[in-house]
Amino acid sequence: MLAVKQAENKPVKPERIMPAKGVLIKQRTPFLRVRFFRSEKLRVVNKQLRLYAVTDSSCLKNGISLAEAVEDAVKGGATIVQLREKNKSYEEILEMAKDLKLVCRKYGVPLIINDSIKIADQSGADGVHLGLEDGDLLYARRVLGEDAVIGATAHNLHEAQAAWAAGADYLGCGAVFQSPTKKNTTPISLEELKEICMKIPIPVVAIGGINYLNMMQLKDTGIAGVAVVSSLFAQDDIRTSAMTLKSVAMKTLENV
Repeated sequence: MLAVKQAENKPVKPERIMPAKGVLIKQRTPFLRVRFFRSEKLRVVNKQLRLYAVTDSSCLKNGISLAEAVEDAVKGGATIVQLREKNKSYEEILEMAKDLKLVCRKYGVPLIINDSIKIADQSGADGVHLGLEDGDLLYARRVLGEDAVIGATAHNLHEAQAAWAAGADYLGCGAVFQSPTKKNTTPISLEELKEICMKIPIPVVAIGGINYLNMMQLKDTGIAGVAVVSSLFAQDDIRTSAMTLKSVAMKTLENV
C-alpha cells in the first residue's frame, strides 16, 4: 500500500448535519424557502461524501472490532460512514449502529444505515441508504425528518431521476468496477455515470471495486465522492489505507 501523508480527522464537538441555519418547521413552507433550504443541504452533504466508508465486518483483520476499524478509518480521513452488514441479525446491526454512532459523533462524521429505516431511527443515525428494493424514500423522509441524509442506489439515468424526484439527497451509482464484496452487481459505464452526474442535480457517489490504483479513472465524471469497502476495511492498516485513499480521492475530485 502506498503511504501518503494526509491530514487526519480529529475529534470535534458533536453535531448533526443540518442543511441550513434556523429552525426547521414541518408545516407547508413557501417554495422559495424550500428551494434555498434544499440547496444549502446539498452543499453540506456534497462535502461529506468525499471518502465514503462502507463497512464489512467479515473482512476485518487482526481481531479488531468494527467500532475500532471505523475509528481508524475516520482518523485516516473517511468523511462519512455507512453501516452495511448483510449477514447480521437486526439486533446485532442495531447494537453496531449505536456503537458506531458514538465513534462518528466524536469526530463529527455522519453515520448512514444501509437498508433499514427502523434501525436508522432507533439508533439516532444521521440517515439511511436505500436500494431499489429496500424501502420507500418518501416514507424514510417522513420517519427520519427533513434533516436526515437519505441516499438511494441508481444503476442508470432512469433510476437516478426517480430517486431524485422522490427526494433523495445523494445517489450511490455502480458498480463502476468489478466488486470483490458484491458478486451480483449491475455494472455501470463511466459514460453513463458522467451522464447521471450532468443531468441529476444531487451529489453522486461512485461505488464498486474502487481502490487507490483505479480511482483516478473516475476523474472528470462529476462524482462528489467515492465509496470504498474492502480497499479500506480488508487492509492490515486501516488508518494508513484511509489516508492513502483520501489523498487519491481529493486528486480525483479536485475539479468538483
